[in-house]
Amino acid sequence: MAEPTTSDPATPTGPGPAPRRVNSGPGRALVAVYLLFAIAASCRAGVQIITKFDEAPLAYLLSALAAVIYIVATVGLAKGDRAGRRTALVCCTVELVGVLGVGALSLFDPALFPDDTVWSDFGGGYGYVPLVLPVLGLLWLGRTRSAT
Repeated sequence: MAEPTTSDPATPTGPGPAPRRVNSGPGRALVAVYLLFAIAASCRAGVQIITKFDEAPLAYLLSALAAVIYIVATVGLAKGDRAGRRTALVCCTVELVGVLGVGALSLFDPALFPDDTVWSDFGGGYGYVPLVLPVLGLLWLGRTRSAT
């Protein structure tokens, strides 16, 4: 029997189990949570920008930025290929830096954010999931590194 000629990284090329893909197993749950946050952050930012943008433009634009990052990360994780993995890696990294930076700034100088963002208080308004989510994403991407 001939060896598989596909370049699919999930195709076994030797003895042992096939490497795990980014969008399989627990990766599917990660994609679902990212999708949920993409929807939640998009809706929240949209309502805030439409109804009261002049009250806290920086906060609402940061919520919109978070929404875009969640959307792009969701797509990257769902694709599960090499490009999707790289996209998700960049998004998770930017997201972690964002939630740490905005979280710290919102505590040290609350006047900068007169209204909450997704990342304010390290994501406290969302049960700190915005703080934990990029860490889980980066850990999962690291665990599945050999798959792509």
